[in-house]
This record gives sequence, C-alpha cells and structure tokens, in this order.
Amino acid sequence: MKKLLLLSISALFILACHSGSKEVTTTQVKLQSVTLGLMPTMDGFPFIVAHRQGIYDSLGLEVNLVRFNSANDRDAALQAGRIDGMITDYPSAVLLQLHHPGLAVIMENNGYFCFISSKKSGVNQPEQLKKKSIAISRGTVIEYATDLFCTKSGIKTEEINKPEIAQIPLRLNMLEYGQIEASFLPDPFATIAMNDGNISLISTRELNIHLTGTAFTEAALQEKKAEIISLIQGYNLGVKYIQTHSSQEVSTLLAEEFRISENLARLILLPSYTPASRPNIQEINNTLKWLKEKNRIPAHYQGENLIDTTFTVPYKIPSYPPNTSQ
Repeated sequence: MKKLLLLSISALFILACHSGSKEVTTTQVKLQSVTLGLMPTMDGFPFIVAHRQGIYDSLGLEVNLVRFNSANDRDAALQAGRIDGMITDYPSAVLLQLHHPGLAVIMENNGYFCFISSKKSGVNQPEQLKKKSIAISRGTVIEYATDLFCTKSGIKTEEINKPEIAQIPLRLNMLEYGQIEASFLPDPFATIAMNDGNISLISTRELNIHLTGTAFTEAALQEKKAEIISLIQGYNLGVKYIQTHSSQEVSTLLAEEFRISENLARLILLPSYTPASRPNIQEINNTLKWLKEKNRIPAHYQGENLIDTTFTVPYKIPSYPPNTSQ
C-alpha cells in the first residue's frame, strides 16, 4: 500500500514538473521600453507612423519618442542617458563616437534637406551667395551640405558668412525675416518656406548625399537587442503603411505630427522610404575626409565600429522620382 502511495505521489510530482516546464517555455519575455530621439524632419516619419498607428503596440514594444529642435540638444540628451538612441547624421555621429566609443549607427534614414534662399535676399543663383550669410548647424549634415554646395558652385568657404543657428525653427524664422540669406532646411520647414515665397536652389538629393541614420548607445546595443530588432520591424511596417495608404491618410498624419495644416502637409514631397538598411560606407568615408580637412577629428581616426551591421541588410542605392519641388 505504501509503495502504491509513493508511486502515485511520484507520478503527480513528475507531472507537475512537466506542466511547470511547459508554462515557462511558452511565457513570452516582456520587452523593455526604448526611448528614441527625433529631429523635426522626415527621417523619422516611419517611426512616427508605427507609433501613432499602434504598430509598436502590436509588437509588444513600448516606444517613447522624444522631439528635439537642434542637434546640440539631441546629442546632450544622449550623453546624459535620457535617450537610448536617436536619428542623427554621420558628421554628428562621428564627433560623438570619438568621445563615446560605444555609439554605433545601425541603419540609414531617408530624409533630405533643401537649400532655401530668402525671398528678401535677391539670391536666385548659387553664384549670388558670395558674401551672404548662410546659416548652419556646426558639425552636422547642414554644414557638410553647405560646404559641398558652395564648392560645386565655385564659392570658397571664406567668401561666405556661416553663422551657427542650431535651432531649426529659429533658422526658418530668421530666413523669413531676411536676417539670414539662405540655409539648408528639412521638411516640413522647407515646404513652409517655399509656400511663403522663398526659393529652393537645390537639395541634398541632387547633391547625391545621404548622411542621416539611426544610432544607439553601447548600453542599448548590448542590453536591448530584441527591442531594437522590434523597433526596426515597426519602422519597416511604418514604411509599408506609407506606401500602401492614401496620400490623404498620410497627409493627415503629417499634419497632426508637425502641427501644420493638411493643405500644407499635402505639398510635402515625401522621401522615397525603403526598409531599413545599413549605412553606405562610402558616405561614412566622405564624412571622415571632410571632418579631417576641417581639423575636427584626428588624422588617424578611422571610425572604428561606427557602423553596427547586426540589425539590418546591406545598403541599396536609392532611386528617386524627378524633382517636383516648388
């Protein structure tokens, strides 16, 4: 009788152990939250769409989007540990990584910038920019693109004034009031400026430079790999949403996010969004060359580990529709 009782208890114990083991293997691991810094540009729009349309909720990922109006404020937040990652540009990423070696860019973004001349400046051609004030954000894609445009236009750096105006809304206001003659602006600010009669002379698409990407801290890359994978998955679904929904639906989201009218939102020429891919190494090399020429980084610095290829597919050369900017 005792043997039978012991066998029964043993059988129940084994069954309970198997049941417990099954429950453990089927329990889904809860993802940590991810905090991503955004600039008021079109680069982050797929992230915004995924956030607003509940895509990240369906993936079980809590995403906190933090908005910044200047690269300086964004970079300071990253260094202070207030954000896990950010949409940045390659010059900014290199300068940060130089002092914070763990930072890495995981994917390219698809935004672009328009070179806008103030309607009060009288500048309609590149050669008229000599001795004019062209606002920049120092050590960013804005300064890089300005230097490249001036070089291609036969203008030496010393022939123009380059006041630093890091805050994008302030840069637009100063351009509108004629306090600066020109500057590179992202959308929606570029479209706002053009809709008010200011002129776009060129964009970074025509200059064939693609220098924006998403970067993360070393801590986030080590501790939040699954979360970053889900973040990119949501980004790709955001791209798909933009590509498969009506322009009216997309314009409504733009208007809500940037607090502009839907009429103005419909004027914005969206980038040709593609699924997440790795940064173009040639663009990184061009960035390093430019920064060395300006003595911003040591000659021996090669950007080691600046790109993390863990999360994305190889870079593909983007193709754009004909320029139909105003």
